[in-house]
Amino acid sequence: MKIEDVRRVVVVGAGTMGREIGLQCAMHGFDVALYDPAEDALAGAREQHEAILTDFVAGGQLSMPLKEATLARITATTDPEAAATEADLLSESVPEQPALKREVLAQFNALCPPRTIFTTNTSSFVPSMFAEASGRPTQFAALHFHHVVWVSNVVDVMPHPGTAPETVALLEAFARRIGQIPIVCQKESHGYVFNAMLNALNGAALTLVANEVASVEDVDRAWMGVMKMPVGPLGILDGVGLDTAYDITSYWAEALGDPQLKKNANLLKSYVDEGRLGTKTGEGFYSYPDPAYQQPDFLTPEEGEGEGE
Repeated sequence: MKIEDVRRVVVVGAGTMGREIGLQCAMHGFDVALYDPAEDALAGAREQHEAILTDFVAGGQLSMPLKEATLARITATTDPEAAATEADLLSESVPEQPALKREVLAQFNALCPPRTIFTTNTSSFVPSMFAEASGRPTQFAALHFHHVVWVSNVVDVMPHPGTAPETVALLEAFARRIGQIPIVCQKESHGYVFNAMLNALNGAALTLVANEVASVEDVDRAWMGVMKMPVGPLGILDGVGLDTAYDITSYWAEALGDPQLKKNANLLKSYVDEGRLGTKTGEGFYSYPDPAYQQPDFLTPEEGEGEGE
């Protein structure tokens, strides 16, 4: 299959990343089937898509006719068979749980046409972990996006040893078609490229808080103050989603038997158990939509401030 043959994309999972990937594809002219078994997730996606595109129109980035055309290209469904119909490319964006990803890929392998290229948007696992479950290993690779997709427009294309070169070339071309900068990885590596660097930073930040070396705010102040950045690692994790961070951290804590990672996972779990998942719930390490780190005096707190929430 050539890039000109790709017309319909099925996005499996209507969470933060699935919503963004689906919208990005639709904005660049592809028909999109957004699948999720949860009606409320799909309703939330539609509402968010409408709000984002309205902002684009208000900012002069998009015309009203293009907004309506984009929305018309997205079909939301809880029916996996309907989603898989005539799919040319599949993007899997379910939670970072290996067993769930294998289950979903196997399910859609039975439903999608033989030509469909399968991809996983996993942010920490490697594609060879899911190649067999995909049922089409030569047509399977990781296509890993970054949040927010139209702003942080870099995508990792990571093949596994059995991925056909034609699949890699197609995914690279597809990434360019939807306004992304493709980074083609030469070999499998956990964390891909940007996330390998970011994960090291986030892990260090969590360790400092979990070990009570410094507060959430002071860890971020250190990074922001030295690097002159608008947000610190724990603020970044709020954007990622503390549930996603917990899934990844707890998996590796168990896989490696690492006591520090277990401690970090427990810290994240304390937030997850309270429903404080980050920006998507309005509460995480910080409160949104006006987090403390965006306040003018965040880097110069008054005496006595700086304790964790």
